[in-house]
Amino acid sequence: MERESKGDATQPLARSNDSDRVDPYGFERRHDFESYKEMMNEYVAVLNRRSMRWSKLLEETPQVEKNLTVKRFVRKGVPNEHRARIWMAASGAQEQLERKPGYYQSLLEMEQDARLKETIRTDMHRTFPDNILFQSRAEPGMQKALYNVLLAYGHHNQTVGYCQGMNFIAGYLIIITKDEEKSFWLMDALLGTILPDYYSPDMLGLKTDQEVLGELVKTKAPAVGQLMAQYPGIWTLVVSRWFICLYIDILPIETVLRIWDCLFYEGSKVLFRVALTLVLHHQTEILRARSLPDVCECFKQITCGAFTMDCHTFMQKIFTEPGSLSMATINKLREKCRRQILEEESRRP
Repeated sequence: MERESKGDATQPLARSNDSDRVDPYGFERRHDFESYKEMMNEYVAVLNRRSMRWSKLLEETPQVEKNLTVKRFVRKGVPNEHRARIWMAASGAQEQLERKPGYYQSLLEMEQDARLKETIRTDMHRTFPDNILFQSRAEPGMQKALYNVLLAYGHHNQTVGYCQGMNFIAGYLIIITKDEEKSFWLMDALLGTILPDYYSPDMLGLKTDQEVLGELVKTKAPAVGQLMAQYPGIWTLVVSRWFICLYIDILPIETVLRIWDCLFYEGSKVLFRVALTLVLHHQTEILRARSLPDVCECFKQITCGAFTMDCHTFMQKIFTEPGSLSMATINKLREKCRRQILEEESRRP
């Protein structure tokens, strides 16, 4: 797959081969390369089928609309060659880009905040040290594109500025879109609309959603809910990274990209479906935990292995195992949890 000659990230994707054990996205896979290769050998047939169906659908209706057919197609996976287009259309980012031509460039040309620049620079070398496209010895395209997107976003959304975790999200967006401006607008859709207040200074949205997950677990896996209730603040310990990094570095990349397909199309409830599926599928292991360190270790382990590696089966599970989960239910729980968090914070000295 060749990169488009647009934006700064123009080098071709790393190609996977046995000698360097690098996947198609540039990630070195020293520890799980064989299982990844095995999974991909089977998954490639699914990808080819999906690719043909998507190409036919987009030929017939080039304007991507939200309807049951497209939703079904998105849940079954968007092929890489169509991902940027589908994400842009589904999230409203394309509309924003067209409404504000030149805006992204103007953010890069304005007078830069020295403190913001320094904070972003500090995080550059921490972003995907295991990805050959982001290593400093690689061509500067990817790092430069990443820096630009984060700097522009910091000026665009000054309430948020820059927060750790955003570098990984921007990095994934650049790998997939191969375009700075599109990555910027997708980031805006995620942080401004799909996940409001996850990255604000008080991270109220993130804190709220961790507690919402706790409430959902009480309903859908009561025994696990009871166990977790013994440890106040436990959800922050075990799932804050799941949510703030949108499962990057938690789940395998093919699985993360499939989750993101649905996240851009269906919104934040997808994050809860993933978390609930992991908990429901591993109830037996979680219930064996006898201490706080046990629980934390178990939550690390349940994200690994064949269950999450097989992205196609995993994605089918997230829409069946947790049962019904409406946005109305989530919003009701969000109101309740947000109120509790604010009340607790107001009581602190």
